[in-house]
Amino acid sequence: MAWDTEKSSHRDKVSKDWSGVAPELRGRHWRTLKNRSDFLRVRAAGLRSVMPGFVLQAAPTLCFQRLRIGFTASKKVGNAVARNRAKRRLRALADNIMSEHADPNFDYVLIGRSETLKRNFSSMENELRRTLKSIFTKRKKQNNLELRTDSR
Repeated sequence: MAWDTEKSSHRDKVSKDWSGVAPELRGRHWRTLKNRSDFLRVRAAGLRSVMPGFVLQAAPTLCFQRLRIGFTASKKVGNAVARNRAKRRLRALADNIMSEHADPNFDYVLIGRSETLKRNFSSMENELRRTLKSIFTKRKKQNNLELRTDSR
């Protein structure tokens, strides 16, 4: 028996395939860093803030398209299942917080820690907001120091 795709009842029951849809239509307002060179560039920039649940690193972006975020978790977090779960939690944090509070002129890397799996999600959200603020104050201090040394 062939499906009749013209009937509205069938169209309503069929779920939408999201695999080919752009990330911004799925609720994501950022792109994922995928290249190792991007991760190393962000690490070398030196803007870093450590919290119990994660580490946030930031660097000025090279392309001014959209907010870009990378996610990683080392083997210290646990086996592959635990590392993937930690990265899923970090992606959920980025969905909730980064689009509103992060500067799109920066690339970010969120590094999962063993506490990422154990901490309360709302406390991690608060920590991420505080971390973003502290990174911007560190960046302003670096800019002020650079301006002072250049003027001498």
